[in-house]
Amino acid sequence: MLSTRRRRALTCAMSLALLGAGLPAVAAAAADRPDLSRFHDQTIKWSACPGDGLPDGLQCGKVTVPVDYANPADGTLDLAMARFRATGKSRGSVLLNFGGPGGPGVGELADGGEDFMGLTNGYDVVTFDPRGVGRSSPVSCGEGSDEGTQAPDPDAETRAGTEAQAQGEARARAQTQVDESDDPRAALEVLRELAAECAEHSGPVLPHIGTVDASRDLDVMRAALGDKKLNYLGFSYGTRLGAVYAAQFPDRTGRMVLDGVDTLTEPLSEQGIVGAQGQQTALEDFLDWCTEDVNCAFGQDSRSAREEVLRLIRSLDENPVPSDFGIPFSGQDLVGAIGQALYSKELWPALSHALTSLVQDGDTRGIMGFFVGGGSHPSGGLLRPDSPREDGGLVDEGEIPLDNLPAALMAVNCADDPDRPTADQLVDGFGRLRAAYEQASPVFGRYRLAQALMCYGRPKGTSYIRDEVRDVDTPKMLLVGTRGDPATPYRWTTETAERLGPSAVVLDNKGEGHTGYSSSKCVHRKIDDFLLYGRLPADGSSCGSEE
Repeated sequence: MLSTRRRRALTCAMSLALLGAGLPAVAAAAADRPDLSRFHDQTIKWSACPGDGLPDGLQCGKVTVPVDYANPADGTLDLAMARFRATGKSRGSVLLNFGGPGGPGVGELADGGEDFMGLTNGYDVVTFDPRGVGRSSPVSCGEGSDEGTQAPDPDAETRAGTEAQAQGEARARAQTQVDESDDPRAALEVLRELAAECAEHSGPVLPHIGTVDASRDLDVMRAALGDKKLNYLGFSYGTRLGAVYAAQFPDRTGRMVLDGVDTLTEPLSEQGIVGAQGQQTALEDFLDWCTEDVNCAFGQDSRSAREEVLRLIRSLDENPVPSDFGIPFSGQDLVGAIGQALYSKELWPALSHALTSLVQDGDTRGIMGFFVGGGSHPSGGLLRPDSPREDGGLVDEGEIPLDNLPAALMAVNCADDPDRPTADQLVDGFGRLRAAYEQASPVFGRYRLAQALMCYGRPKGTSYIRDEVRDVDTPKMLLVGTRGDPATPYRWTTETAERLGPSAVVLDNKGEGHTGYSSSKCVHRKIDDFLLYGRLPADGSSCGSEE
């Protein structure tokens, strides 16, 4: 929670990234809602997507939505959309959300659409860049776009480096304060400054970027596509979006699949601990695998390899190495890169090779490819952060801010979270919190702790998701949980199913990696069978490990 390949590396699991800003409008009672008929009655104009190297048959369009659903006359914004047309007899559309939050769907469908071609036997397969993401009024915190920044080379490695530079700057400032300051208030002041920068550079969409508003966008898209009910496949954060839609619009919910199920209840601090634990387990599994190969960068003993990883991280934190992208590469940058690569076993050989190059030759190019964070900016753009587009129209691919992915992560996750501890509360509990994170993971704990504090200084988020998304009155929906998922633990699937009520049917995927659709043929088949033919597996049934 991306191309399905990139989505595995990522994460769509970035739903655990714990970042944020803005207060979404909570859904009002249906009788009190303003008239939205002009949005629901629009028709999407589809045409061939612009650009080179795109798959045949990919079409692009846009839909217009209110910036503020409580006051739809106060301004609009356009959402970028893409689709593959149905090849068989169509029963309408199925909408995909690849996760994040902050992942742009259009680029992901273009890059990984082959995984979804089976669904074109009965559907137009449609995706979108959510509000504040990609070409859809992208938010920014102003990172990495100063006067001296040059337009990035379109080569993928260069895009990775420029995006990594943008992502790392703000996090590094907070990370340093969290790790090294004797006074946690210094870290909180940095976060308050970052929140102000995000508000300055993001434009009018920022206070309306949360999942409650994104769910209402889904309903506008459903109507504009001509579907009476929403058929939907969401991954990682996309499961949160689907659950919110089911709560807001139960009578318009069709066949819905949630794969890699997000929590609806745990505060961001607890989510961060879970994420650190999951990534630590995945790292240890990777090292067990790596040390069986004589070319493993950390030797052939998995226990000593764990210590070698920690030594490498400490060494890079003390003495960052230069990279080909013009920025120093630190130990915490390495932690972030490894974390992204652990979301799928298919990435382990590439991760091992990249680590060997780093350790033996000081070559950061391979590992920086993971540090991009899994996002799929179509261009790695260069929008001046002090000039956000005000008319709500789509931005060009080359204008997407370099830091849009982490800025959107911050915005959405904090907009969805009602907890805002005071400075005194955070300072009083800081030692205990740091100890809990370090116990959860000696490698990922520090990194996750800095992320867990990122909502400080931002407006309080909605309580709607935590309090109201429960006991939905919808047709049966399929929830897929993967036992070895390092980002969304299996227990979140069962806990969310219990909250959603009798409508939720759980499929237990006894495999590894984040989400199951792209890594398990069994899961893939069962999801397609449900979406295409309505054949739902029995609650509690399972798919065995692919191995």
